[in-house]
Amino acid sequence: MSESVRIFQLSERSILIEFNRDINKSLLYFLLNLKENIFLNKGEQILQVTNTYNSLLVIYKSTINNLYSEKDNFLELISDVSTTDMPKTPTRKIPVCYELDFGLDLEEVSKKTGLSISEIIKRHTRPIYTVYFIGFLPGFPYLGGMDSSLFCRRKSNPRSKINSGSVGIAGYQTGIYPSSSPGGWQIIGRTPLSLFDSHKTDTPCVLSPGDSLQFESISKEEFDDLQSHPSDIKL
Repeated sequence: MSESVRIFQLSERSILIEFNRDINKSLLYFLLNLKENIFLNKGEQILQVTNTYNSLLVIYKSTINNLYSEKDNFLELISDVSTTDMPKTPTRKIPVCYELDFGLDLEEVSKKTGLSISEIIKRHTRPIYTVYFIGFLPGFPYLGGMDSSLFCRRKSNPRSKINSGSVGIAGYQTGIYPSSSPGGWQIIGRTPLSLFDSHKTDTPCVLSPGDSLQFESISKEEFDDLQSHPSDIKL
C-alpha cells in the first residue's frame, strides 16, 4: 500500500495522506485501520483524523516541526496495517418516505434514468450501503453501493434550501441531508431520522464510516408518526 501513497502538508498543523487506488470497501477498511493505528501511536499529538474515499486528513494539536520525520513515521504506520477487514456490524434500517411530497425530484430522476418511480424506489431500497465518510455537513453520510442504473447528475440549479432528512442522489452516490441546507442533489425521499445532534458531544453523528445501512420505504402516515415519536425509530 505504501507504494501508492502521497503524504504532504496542507497547513502548519495538518498533513494529508492520499492513496492512488481504486475506491472500494477494502481501501475504506484500510483507511479506518490506519486511522486507529495513528491514534494508538501518535494520539498525544493528534487533534483529529478524518477520512475521505481515498485519504486521511491528520490535524495536529500544534505546529508540525519536521515534515520529513512525520512522513517517515506515517510510512511505518502504513506498513504496520496488516488487514483490511472490519468487524461486521448490524445493518441499520433507515426509514424513508418516497412519496412525491418528499421525493421532489423523483419524476426528474425517472425521466433521466428511464425507470418508473416504483422501480427507482425498489432499486434504491434493495442494496446494503456502506458509509464511506461523513462530510459536506456535520453528519452527512456519503454512501457506497447504490445501483448504477440510478445514476443521475446533480441539479444544474441547486436549491437554496433542502429540508433536514432529505435523501438524494448525485452521480453514483446517495446520501442523507442531516440538516437544512442549500444543495444540488436530486431529492427522492426523506427520513424522519435525525442524523446529527450537537448536544451529544461524544457521538453527535448517528452514522460512522464503516457502518452498513439499508433504506426502508414507509408511507406518509408512518413518516408523520415516526417524526412525532422519534424514540420509536430502532436502528
